[in-house]
Amino acid sequence: MHPSEVLFQGKRPPASIPVCDHYAGSEKLMRKSLVLQQELGPVFDITFDCEDGASAGNEAAHAALVANLIASEDNRFGRIGARVHDTGSEFFARDVEIICERAGHRLAYLVLPKVESLAEVEQAIVLINTHAKKSGRLDLPIHVLIETHGALAAVTAIAALPQVECLSFGIMDFVSGHYGAIPGTAMRSPGQFAHPLVTRAKVEIAAACHAHGKVPSHNVTTEIKDISMVAFDATRASAEFGFTRMWSIHPDQIRPIVKSLSPRNSEVTEAAQILTEAQTAHWGPIQHNGKLHDRASYRYYWMVLQRAKASGLTLPPHVVGLL
Repeated sequence: MHPSEVLFQGKRPPASIPVCDHYAGSEKLMRKSLVLQQELGPVFDITFDCEDGASAGNEAAHAALVANLIASEDNRFGRIGARVHDTGSEFFARDVEIICERAGHRLAYLVLPKVESLAEVEQAIVLINTHAKKSGRLDLPIHVLIETHGALAAVTAIAALPQVECLSFGIMDFVSGHYGAIPGTAMRSPGQFAHPLVTRAKVEIAAACHAHGKVPSHNVTTEIKDISMVAFDATRASAEFGFTRMWSIHPDQIRPIVKSLSPRNSEVTEAAQILTEAQTAHWGPIQHNGKLHDRASYRYYWMVLQRAKASGLTLPPHVVGLL
């Protein structure tokens, strides 16, 4: 049996997708992000943005542009998603129809912003599936932005939906939704990692994701010029809050996010050694460097290798088959 069948005992293994999600709204920025992805490889996802990217009166044309770019040969890796307008918008259904029917076969995921409830997500998925099936696509992955009080209250139920792959924290809408009760300093570091209402939201999102094998994606860093701040935020988001993915809003943010959220080479080497020994032992308990390991730790190290693979790190040839 494949290691995933042994280690997860018939359960669905946790989702594993690139650690960086780069947003691009205008045609110029979308095309630039395509070129950069072709250069770096599929170590980061691109999300084409209809919600904030479309100019007033140009919504349908913008959705068509997004669909055409995703369906084009420039999408070499199939790692481009799209954020549509919120479900309450008059443009939501048209976004879904245009993008899913024209580019569903190449679409990596669809992002739902500003949801307020579990029922809203469920209804949106029904509509998405209706249009995606017309392009031959079944079970299109759905990413949900958690940025309202209602979405946070339903976060565990939303994460449990089989088609949901990732939950992202929309910190700016979340803070502004408190109408001044949370200071603006909590939208950025160090306040975002200290204010109790913000840290509570982050912990609940990450916990819900990990309980259901989904990917928690951390909010954007608004600082563009100071790249060290991007790396600082990514490192804290991962080490202290359990986020395994993060937004980028500028090309210069991509590399520090990928580096900060990818396993270290020493972790990859250790994981490869332990899993190789485990496979030889038919996944029974082993000792490695004087420490006991069994299937509980094997699952951890298997996910280390999954993250390394998604980040484009070089893996020892003998463990590639384990993934």
